[in-house]
Amino acid sequence: MSGPTRWIGALRTRRSGGSRTRRLLERHLTVLLALALLSMSVLLVSYREAQISAGEMRTRGAPAVQGVAATQLALLRAHQEAQFSVRHDIDGVVGAGARYESQLSAAAQGLSRLNDVQLDGDRGRGVLETVNGLLTSYSSSITPGAVKYVSDEPMQREKFAEAETILSRDGTGVVPRLDVLQEHQMQRIDTVSSLGTLRRTGWVLAELALLAMASTTLSALRVLRRRCGRSFDPWLLTTLLATVVLAVFPLWATTNTQQRLDTAHAGLVRIERRAHADGDLARSQQYVTDESASVRADLAAQGWQSWTYYGALGGGALIVLLPAVGIGRRLNADYWRAG
Repeated sequence: MSGPTRWIGALRTRRSGGSRTRRLLERHLTVLLALALLSMSVLLVSYREAQISAGEMRTRGAPAVQGVAATQLALLRAHQEAQFSVRHDIDGVVGAGARYESQLSAAAQGLSRLNDVQLDGDRGRGVLETVNGLLTSYSSSITPGAVKYVSDEPMQREKFAEAETILSRDGTGVVPRLDVLQEHQMQRIDTVSSLGTLRRTGWVLAELALLAMASTTLSALRVLRRRCGRSFDPWLLTTLLATVVLAVFPLWATTNTQQRLDTAHAGLVRIERRAHADGDLARSQQYVTDESASVRADLAAQGWQSWTYYGALGGGALIVLLPAVGIGRRLNADYWRAG
């Protein structure tokens, strides 16, 4: 074979090899970009959902459950105080109704706050409107019984019986209606605080996509080393590091948030149960107050949560741009004439 023929054959071989390398690098780049976009879309949505759940629990869920429990206990305590004053013959003493009136006032204030935070939508607002009307009727019965009809025992008994019916009648009383509202709220709390199937699937998909991206990045580094004579590529090495960080840190942050949600959920369950526990109502009220403070502390917003989201957003931009720069430089520098 003549010299020119050998030279042309060698050139064709180099071009053919360069063309194959170019196509291989282009496939790696396409896969990397697709995996980066997929993983970051799912990761950011999944992380944001966890933070939204924590925010809803903090601003509405916990106050709503605590509000219903506190209102129920205040109403029961008001009724208990009114009965106590009659039973111990102190209802005729000036100021004897102050303790029951303070509890009744606390219940009214609790209902007012519930309008802003309750979790049962229009149905919940309807329940609260009805309960407010019943509370007015209850006050119209219990107040004369405890204050006005001190010397008229039959009338006093009748007013107390009316108040008892309004407060506790099955299905239509104030406390049973609040029980229904609390049941619906706890169902919503269960949904908000749990890591459901959809959220789990989102995290599994994001982590698998990031794992696939790390593997593809390693494969691209091997191609550059073996076919292009590049010992390492700083752009792809940085991509690999960013991918590992994104696979670990947002997941850790979400796990931390989920643990706090689980702890808060358990606290709200205890609050809901304590509102129905037999025993000292004053101690139950104090327990609800203390447990509510603990739940709020568990749900307190952490500054690093927002920074984690924006950090993940920045990391997502990096794992999209860095492979394009790293592989694109090699394509333009070494293979722009090939194929």
